[in-house]
Amino acid sequence: MKVDGKVALITGASSGIGLALARLLAARGARTALAARSARKLQELAAELPGSVALPTDMRDDAAVRRMVEGAYRHFGRIDILVNNAGRAMHGPLTGVDPVEYRDLLNLNVVGPLQAMQLVAPVMKERGGGVIVNVSSGTTLRTLPGVGAYSSSKHALNNLGLVARLELATDNIRVCLVYPFVTATNFDRGSGARGPVRTGLAPDTAEYAASLVLEAIETEQAETFAAKTAGLRKP
Repeated sequence: MKVDGKVALITGASSGIGLALARLLAARGARTALAARSARKLQELAAELPGSVALPTDMRDDAAVRRMVEGAYRHFGRIDILVNNAGRAMHGPLTGVDPVEYRDLLNLNVVGPLQAMQLVAPVMKERGGGVIVNVSSGTTLRTLPGVGAYSSSKHALNNLGLVARLELATDNIRVCLVYPFVTATNFDRGSGARGPVRTGLAPDTAEYAASLVLEAIETEQAETFAAKTAGLRKP
């Protein structure tokens, strides 16, 4: 899908990959619906990107996710692209994972994206199709101690996305996965993060990760890998 003239709903748009992606898509001619918890940052970004709308949203809140999709549709009259990018990390040994924090992580990294997909699918079908991109993680491509809780949430997102790709294909809705490498953002500072993933390699930039999402949108391919994650794919 060419993004020029399309409407893209981006979650986690206030910082990191989401912020870089919003700027990239706007530069390519897309109109953007910007979702994140930080209302102030979203308003500043919306002022920077003409034709955009700020939709403060907590992806862990079912009612808020519904308001987000309804707000984007009401403002633009269409949603062509959904990017499920909002999420947070949780690093540390599994024996130390707090079950309450883990449930919260699953709500943000898995349940919120699932609900967003459910809500945008009828809107996309109405206009003949669309593209949904779920931002996963390179940690799902290997079994890595210290990231089991986080990685398991992204494994769930992977499976949901691949199944949705099959189920929504007849509606001309392409569901895609992107696997970034460790990215230089404040992602690891979220609640439940207990230190970054140690890889021995320099992190990628948020702009590079955003370019992978753009590639997924334009090619509509099932999976798009960062250069450093491509080598992690299991044979």
